[in-house]
Amino acid sequence: MKVSEVMTRDVQTIRPDQPVQQAASFMLSADAGSVPVIDGDRLIGMITDRDIAVRGVAKGYGPDTPVRELMTDDIICVREDDDVDDVASKMSEAQVRRLPVIDDQERLCGIVSLGDLSRDADEDAASEALEGVSEPGGKHQQ
Repeated sequence: MKVSEVMTRDVQTIRPDQPVQQAASFMLSADAGSVPVIDGDRLIGMITDRDIAVRGVAKGYGPDTPVRELMTDDIICVREDDDVDDVASKMSEAQVRRLPVIDDQERLCGIVSLGDLSRDADEDAASEALEGVSEPGGKHQQ
């Protein structure tokens, strides 16, 4: 099964010049822990609730801080035609619960989450991803 068959396509995004307070508001309204950061139509990073708390609030940054100052820009992405089993392996290795889906021009097409895999894909893929995400000592903050 391909990522395009299970991913969420309607994704809230934010620009790097917008304040982190806006990113936090998006997360609250969408009940999500991250928002993709786009410049024009290209994906350039992700801002997570952890980025805001640990890189921002804990270090004294205020709510008007631009997203670009706190976002994660070294992100792991997948493609629409990637196999869900491969995506589950990437999630497990990186210990993340969601990955942005991009096209050949690095434009955001959607997000694939652990929930998407467990709802719509085979259970082995979701189980593999969950095992890796649940391991202590996470490598990635995406």
